[in-house]
Order: sequence, then C-alpha cells, then structure tokens
Amino acid sequence: MLAFILRRLAQAVIVMLAVAFIAFMLFQYVGDPVTNLLGQDATPAQRTQLRSDLGLDQAFPVQFARFVGNATRGEFGLSLRQGRKVSSLIVERFPATLELALVAAVIALAVGIPMGVYAALRRGTFMSQVLMTLSLLGVSLPVFLIGILLILVFAVTLKWLPSFGRGEVVALGPWTTGFLTVDGWKHLILPSITLAVFQLTLIMRLVRAEMLEVLRADYIKFARARGLPNHAVYFGHALKNTLVPVMTIMGLQIGGLIAFAIITETVFQWPGMGLLFIQAVTFADIPVMAAYLCLIALIFVLINLAVDLLYFAVDPRLRIEKVAGAH
Repeated sequence: MLAFILRRLAQAVIVMLAVAFIAFMLFQYVGDPVTNLLGQDATPAQRTQLRSDLGLDQAFPVQFARFVGNATRGEFGLSLRQGRKVSSLIVERFPATLELALVAAVIALAVGIPMGVYAALRRGTFMSQVLMTLSLLGVSLPVFLIGILLILVFAVTLKWLPSFGRGEVVALGPWTTGFLTVDGWKHLILPSITLAVFQLTLIMRLVRAEMLEVLRADYIKFARARGLPNHAVYFGHALKNTLVPVMTIMGLQIGGLIAFAIITETVFQWPGMGLLFIQAVTFADIPVMAAYLCLIALIFVLINLAVDLLYFAVDPRLRIEKVAGAH
C-alpha cells in the first residue's frame, strides 16, 4: 500500500512539473508582460528596469525554478488586467466554482444512477426507451444551448428563477457561500442543472451498461440459485459491483466539472474561476491563465490520487494482485 501511494505521488509530481512548464511558457511566448504593464509609451530605460525587477533578464532555468518555487506557495504575481494578486483573485472566485461543481455532481449522481439502474432492469420497456432517448439528447446538446433554454423557460417565461449572478452570499472568513441563503440557492439551481446534464446522461448510460454486464455474471446466477429475492440480487450484489467503475469515472468527472464550467459560468455570468479565465484570455492576462492551468491540474491530480486509493480500498482484487505480486 505504501509503495502504491509513493508511486502515485511520484507520478503526480511529474505531471505537475510538466503542467508548470507549460504554464511558464505562456509568459515566454504569449504577449510581453513588460509592454502590458508599462504600455507602448514606456522608455527603454523603464522597460529595462521593469524587466530586471521581474527577473526576465535571467537565464531560462533560473526563471523556471523561481516560477515553480512561487507556484508552490500559491504566488503567480499580479493580474495584468486588474492589478491585484492572482492568489487573491483565485481565493475570491474558487468558492463559487466549487459550489457549482459540487451541486452539479450531486444532481448527476442522485438522478443518473437510479435512471441507469431502471433502464437496465426494465430494458425494452417504453420508459426505458424514453430514458435512453433523453440521454442521447443530453449528450448531444451543447451546454450553452441547454443553459439558454433553461433561462428562457424558467427565468424569462415562468419568472421562477433568476437568470444570472450568484445571488446573496454569506462570508465565512475568506470563504463565501450561497448555501446559507435562499437567494443563493435560487441562483444556483439553473447553472448547476445545466452543468449536470451531460454528466448525468453519461453516468446513466455507464450504469446501465455495467449493470447489464454484471447481471450476466456467474455470481449473480449463484445468488438467484440460492433463492435470494430480486432486490437483494439487484441492489446487494449487482449494483454494488456496478458502482466500482462508476466511482472511478465520476471522480474524474468532478475535476472536469470544475475545469470545464467555463461555458456555464459565462452563460449565467457566474462569478467563478471559469468566468475569470475567459476574461483573462480576452485580455491576455498571462498570470491568471497560468494560475488557472496549474490549479486545475492540481485538482485533477489530487482527485485522481484519491480515486486510485479508494478504488484500491474498495476492490479486493487489486489487493490480492498486489499481495500475489509481492510473493
């Protein structure tokens, strides 16, 4: 187990170094930070002085080592557009994105798993066919179109829910949350459903496929032969083994929800990291872009590590293989 963890940690470090190198190259080849900070009318002396202050006159390996050192402390310099520390912008925007991703993940799991189980157990029925058709629509429709349709129906036509913004939030130290206010929940419903639709349909189709495969396994036949009732066979044996690969996929999808909430946040003007990144790309705000890239990579690495450890703990076959390999 310890060797497994150490190997995963070593892989995580290599991945983060590679991402840090890509983020660092943004400073080298996307725009000129000196021009962005001083403008076109700066004198050569001012440019030289600022380049020296930023350390841009040093050798490439020295600059990269300094960048990695600062990144490990969460320091990415100042935003070229807002003139504020990038770390403070991330701390300010991250709670909104995390709450949106968590609610979307809960919706996707709470709806997708039961729908997938039903579609597998009632295969061939009319309702099962309807669910599979809806899942195709959910996978095929673009996220921005789903968001616009929800706004049109529930915000413009019915006027039940707000169409943009985060609503009223409560500050808990540096963390802000909309979970503690009714207005915050109202603003959260439409964007979280929009973000969850694709994940929901993916989970439903995955659970259905895995469930159908598990139901054909020998141990399910043995369970039926023992006289176990259907609910014990379906939910005590089949579903339990079905959720092992689903757990792996969903763990990675949570990282995807955080990373790819950009379109949803843009449609609903949700003040999260995705909207911040879009604004940074528009204004070539390299420090913000580099920080976003490194943070998203770190989230994926941590989630992937957690999923690997959880998978190792849940699936006894992996532990048996490790023990057999050791012997």
